[in-house]
Amino acid sequence: MTRHLYVHVPFCAHRCGYCDFVTVTGREDERARYVAALAAEVERANVAPETIFVGGGTPSILADRDLARLLAALPPAAEVTVECNPETVTPAKAQVLIEGGVTRVSLGAQSFRPHLLEVLERRARPEQIVAAVRVLRDAGIQSLNLDLIFGVPGQSGADLRADLDALVALGPDHVSAYELEAKPGTRFTHRHGRELERQAEAMEDYYEEVVGALRVAGYRWYETANFCRPGHECHHNLGYWLGHDYLGIGVGAVSTLGLERRKNRPGLRGYLEAVEAGRRPPAEVEVLTPSERGVERLMLGLRLDVPLELNGLAALVDDAACERLADAGMLVRSDGALALTERGRFLANDVVASVLR
Repeated sequence: MTRHLYVHVPFCAHRCGYCDFVTVTGREDERARYVAALAAEVERANVAPETIFVGGGTPSILADRDLARLLAALPPAAEVTVECNPETVTPAKAQVLIEGGVTRVSLGAQSFRPHLLEVLERRARPEQIVAAVRVLRDAGIQSLNLDLIFGVPGQSGADLRADLDALVALGPDHVSAYELEAKPGTRFTHRHGRELERQAEAMEDYYEEVVGALRVAGYRWYETANFCRPGHECHHNLGYWLGHDYLGIGVGAVSTLGLERRKNRPGLRGYLEAVEAGRRPPAEVEVLTPSERGVERLMLGLRLDVPLELNGLAALVDDAACERLADAGMLVRSDGALALTERGRFLANDVVASVLR
């Protein structure tokens, strides 16, 4: 059963140098056509998901009428998230979100320091982030996430503390705090390579500061990079981390249904022509083995702050490695379940890699 639906809107005003998502700049004349194609694909899918996530790109860059049309085409779901950039949020846009059944907005703040926003090539200014939060709250958005990036070239410890103070002052229900990852060979790494190397040395301290500050502010550190107030977990992302099936719709979107993984190709023209002709979008299809799917479940499930039940997964776990990690205070194994300790969570990638056979 398809429990989760992801809808990709690739349009952006500008492609940030560190971004590796499927995005398209400009193309205003094709946005309404793309929304119509998404609506057709949703109708053909005929799913009744528990959660829907409209991501990008920048979904909120759509004209109000196009965003309203897209939301009207979606099936009902208990949780409906839309990603927004602060500079695109207006009272009219917020009203479209509310009338379209959106329960949750993920706002791409990234930083509140003007010089860091410049480095990240973000268009919103700090005051626009604050204004966007106010507009969304006034409209009645039930749950609000703010994204934060740390390890930005030129960022100091004082900058990070100022970012955390500004974020907490806004009182979001959920925070996604990510280490900056710039792909090798991008213009971002060419421009900031040496500073990125310097920041890498400080990343562990930054991470601990993020976790500490958000916990003190009352947030639960429920996933490696995600924090929430009680009752505000992102259930869509929990579906990914718990290994549920999900359907991805739109250019570049990924689906995992059973053992089949399907990734729509990134070309906008090919996507539009296929959907408008009544065909499935061109895609790369991979058939996973049960072992590969199980490894993914382990790697993602251990990112959570609750024990991972090993039903059907025990054969993928290196028992000797688990004993060594338990002795080192990194991991707890009991009653057919695994969980990382707090110390282990700070080194999650290395610990999880060691657990696998």
